[in-house]
Amino acid sequence: MFQEEIEQILVVPTELFRRLGYFQGFCGTVEPYLNELLRPENMTYRPRDQVEKDPSFKQLIPYVIFRHAENGRDTVFQYTRGTGQGEGRLHRKRSVGIGGHISIIDTGQHAAGNPYQEGMRRELKEEVAIESPYITRCVGLINDDETEVGTVHLGVVHLFEMQKPAVRPREKDIIEAGFRPVDEILADMDGFETWSQICMKALFGK
Repeated sequence: MFQEEIEQILVVPTELFRRLGYFQGFCGTVEPYLNELLRPENMTYRPRDQVEKDPSFKQLIPYVIFRHAENGRDTVFQYTRGTGQGEGRLHRKRSVGIGGHISIIDTGQHAAGNPYQEGMRRELKEEVAIESPYITRCVGLINDDETEVGTVHLGVVHLFEMQKPAVRPREKDIIEAGFRPVDEILADMDGFETWSQICMKALFGK
């Protein structure tokens, strides 16, 4: 019987993140963190099953939010996580973010020296079909040490400004998906994962 290969994922030292400037929740200042965290000497690839329980490392996670504005009203792509997605602690939670771990496979010949960007591109391609032109920008970081899953992850938030509300799931475990008005999401945050709550309040809350 073959032993299942353990995924090797990108992590950075939690101590380095804290030295750069600790925060809880959302931080809209990105460059001072990523300029250091994404230096090759600060990134390592470690077995996923080990780092999921080791708060001395933070797993870097691209977290992509799709926004479309029409007739003066903002809408955001949202969905429910099925039970087949990788992080069991988030199953059945609703989310506004698409993304996942950066893997050692993202260091391959097509990575052009930037495994983070390659990993984000791969995760998006696996999870959704983007069927509209868009403009993208990196708008913040999420750190949530108040939850078990948050202590070992650091989210990098990317906002995709869509010309049309044309994003559809590729994965069968992205269910009940579609664009929904921002004000409705903000009024109904129960059931959303913590990162989504943090992002929605930081980016769209009044």
